[in-house]
Amino acid sequence: MSVRTSGGSAGEVRNTRQRRAVARALASLEDFISTQDLHALLRERGDSVSLATTYRILQSMSELGELDVLRSDDGEAIYRRCAAEHHHHHLVCRRCGAAVELEAPAVEEWAGRTAAAHGFTEVDHTVEITGLCAACGVRRADG
Repeated sequence: MSVRTSGGSAGEVRNTRQRRAVARALASLEDFISTQDLHALLRERGDSVSLATTYRILQSMSELGELDVLRSDDGEAIYRRCAAEHHHHHLVCRRCGAAVELEAPAVEEWAGRTAAAHGFTEVDHTVEITGLCAACGVRRADG
């Protein structure tokens, strides 16, 4: 899986009924969710939001840095409300998808120094740390 934390410019965003429904649904979840699963959840809750609109809203929220986005090995994007207000990284279980938000000031400093040494500005970066979480590691050891 690759992890991307999106940052974006805070442009004018319409606070529509559909956007509020998506935001409420995401706020009620602790784990990542696919667009199609989120759309199904919205329908179960009685919120009338088309699948295409759900895709557009998630893309917009991601571009504004409101969501964390993971891409599974098959390329499917899954989303979660970002708990941290600033740039951070994740440790992700490659079996179950559990994610832990990490503060990594040493990585931030290294990225800045490396970019500057090569003349780069306005730098963004992605750090991918994957493994098996404790629960999946135990299941693997058991059999």
